Amino acid sequence: MIKILVDSSSDYELKEIKEKNFEFVPIHITLGNEDYIDGISMGKDEFYEILENSGGFPKTSQPSPQAFLDIFKAAKENKDTLLCILLSSSLSGTCQSAQIAKTMADYDNIHIIDSLAASCMIKILADYACVLAKENIPAGEIVAKVEELRSRVTLFAGLDTLEYLCKGGRLSKSAAAIGELANIKPVITVTKEGSVGILGKCLGKNKAIAQIFKHVQETGADSSFPLYTIYTHGTENCSLLEEKLQENGYAVSQRLQVGATIGAHIGPEAFGVVFVSR
Repeated sequence: MIKILVDSSSDYELKEIKEKNFEFVPIHITLGNEDYIDGISMGKDEFYEILENSGGFPKTSQPSPQAFLDIFKAAKENKDTLLCILLSSSLSGTCQSAQIAKTMADYDNIHIIDSLAASCMIKILADYACVLAKENIPAGEIVAKVEELRSRVTLFAGLDTLEYLCKGGRLSKSAAAIGELANIKPVITVTKEGSVGILGKCLGKNKAIAQIFKHVQETGADSSFPLYTIYTHGTENCSLLEEKLQENGYAVSQRLQVGATIGAHIGPEAFGVVFVSR
């Protein structure tokens, strides 16, 4: 049997993980003096509320090899094949932990796929792999198809605040202060190499929404795959983006919430879109 494994950076709800019969490895988060298990001991809204009220910056820790090894040993015992679609190696050592566990398990039917992606981008890849598995396509062919698709999975997002880029060390305090005063809203993407890139800095959210829409138009969306809008905490900005998309003929499949792994760096009221390019 072919089974899909994702880590919690994929931002699936636990209910959906169970419905799809996925294997799941959570990422651990330290915020203040408390340790949390992403998606299990702390929900997404709860995370953002703690984030905004604590004044601190959360630390995320990649899953240990042991977290994967327990699942890999069970797969070996059951003679299952595992397709592990994991957070970008440019953002985390999660893939490395999984590779170590695969070596320890000594089982060939484990495939580690570096998504070169994050959050709901991983959902598109994992759902695609799930569909192919149900069609009884061989595991090696599914891996090849997922790796081919990953270069087309696209994210454009606008940030409402510079505070968390600053706290995470991606922006200096002086640059963040000037940016906040000027009402600058960065537009970001996930690059083909799997890292976060800044596409532009817009004056106000309306211009950020316009720039995101422009990038969607220029890239082109493949209508045979879902187009998701995404948000962190607070949906007002996301709703405005949805209106812009729908007014111009884009069908939004679902609105999805970005969780702690990525949300820690972009903060509340972020908004964006995830889709497969043509």
